[in-house]
Amino acid sequence: MSDYQTARIALGARLRELRAESGLSGKALAEQLGWPASKVSKIETGKQAPTVDDLGAWAAALGVHQVLPELTSRLRTLETHYAAWRRQLAAGVRARQEAWHATESASSEVRNFESAVVPGLLQTPEYARHMFIRTTALHRTKQDIEEGVTARMQRQQSLYVPGRSFQFLIWEPTLHLLLCPRDVMASQLDRLAGVFGMSTVQLSIVPLGADMTVVPTHGFWIFDDRLVMVETIGAELRLTDAAEISLYRTVWDELAQVAVTGHQAHRLIARARASLDLM
Repeated sequence: MSDYQTARIALGARLRELRAESGLSGKALAEQLGWPASKVSKIETGKQAPTVDDLGAWAAALGVHQVLPELTSRLRTLETHYAAWRRQLAAGVRARQEAWHATESASSEVRNFESAVVPGLLQTPEYARHMFIRTTALHRTKQDIEEGVTARMQRQQSLYVPGRSFQFLIWEPTLHLLLCPRDVMASQLDRLAGVFGMSTVQLSIVPLGADMTVVPTHGFWIFDDRLVMVETIGAELRLTDAAEISLYRTVWDELAQVAVTGHQAHRLIARARASLDLM
């Protein structure tokens, strides 16, 4: 069970405890709040996270205003582990890129595995532009595309800071997945080929046909073995539990063991680049 799930269940249990102490049934509380009875049940069992407004209404209905700061604090802690993209991107992709930059800047060692897209820190402006267009369209959020592209390019300056370490693992299908026009992908592959030899960057590719011991289901970031960030279709997860970080580190190590780097990785990129010219 993740930190997020544990925190949500704990918050639900606390709300159920407060309701029970008041003598109200779940149905009675729902009627008082004008909610479906199922909403109270889902919140109390941790199947649904409440909003700040939900907590305020809950506390008011039970006459326990004094516990609202505690409940709100619990919710904020929960939200540091799980943040829906709709909320994350409400201020635009530029703000999200700046938040990523802050996390990266506080880390001396960054590991990033991607199973479908080129890592953001290695993207060309044109490739990044198409990624942002797709993301903002999917989540129907603010479309500050150009500002986001500029912020992502500024993030990449971290790659040139001496003493930093950036390790990238890419699954080979990423080199062939066309999420942008072919000419944009061609330039992106040229960019990847150009990072070999950078003192702060190590790029490895997990080839198709490798004997896999783990399933590369999604991309993730590991920051100094203190934080893991995962981007799902619907949300961003921030994992700080030592056991979960260790699990992702194990997956990283297993993938790295079958990955190729140097001239072998360069050959895979060149092959993908050549395939674009044949189409």
